[in-house]
Amino acid sequence: MIAGDRPRGDDARRKGLRPSTAVSADLLADRARALALTPVSRETAARLERFIELLLEWQGRMNLIGPSTEATIWSRHIADSLQLISLAPEGRIWVDLGSGAGFPGLVIACALAGTPGAQIHLVESSTKKAGFLREVVRETGVPAIVHAERIEDFVKHAPRQIDIVTARALAPLPKLLVLAYPLLKRGATGMFPKGQDVDIELTEAAKCWNIQPTLASSRTDPRSRIVVIRGIEPRNKASP
Repeated sequence: MIAGDRPRGDDARRKGLRPSTAVSADLLADRARALALTPVSRETAARLERFIELLLEWQGRMNLIGPSTEATIWSRHIADSLQLISLAPEGRIWVDLGSGAGFPGLVIACALAGTPGAQIHLVESSTKKAGFLREVVRETGVPAIVHAERIEDFVKHAPRQIDIVTARALAPLPKLLVLAYPLLKRGATGMFPKGQDVDIELTEAAKCWNIQPTLASSRTDPRSRIVVIRGIEPRNKASP
């Protein structure tokens, strides 16, 4: 579905959407801003539209995103997730830790649908949120697998080949590295969006880990950075 085809009135109610949201001029304007920052194909835009429709429907049952971000969902969540792909253009197998509402994992799956070998693993311990993720995967047909389990359990049987490990708004970097280390030590690249406290988090992480991170600027927030980690070792060899 493209912008001009958004459901209105009774159609929106039949789809479970609030009509005011379905026809929101603010939402459409935000869509345009987001896709100017992170352009996608018509097919990807259609998948993202369906994803957002389902998210707003489920938002009425459970808190998937902050209500204040609904009108800026495209720039705040979609574009913020899409920008990761340009940092790993060869990445095909992704693992999204603590997927929640599907950011960035489901967005990446929408963009990589149709790409040979693409597979995105969405790890989410909340049964309700995992149910939402499964419905979006089913409705959009994206190449994603939902793992309804704790991260600590998933890493014990994770696929051997993983290109990128990511997580958004899950935990401070020191804890995030503990969770992701079993995958990173096998050669996966870590890609973690962080806010304005990124320097503090890196300083804390350096107390326990030998890392040489690259900081990429965010396209959606000048105060934010994306921490890219290629290679990691614990400072204490007895660590995880």
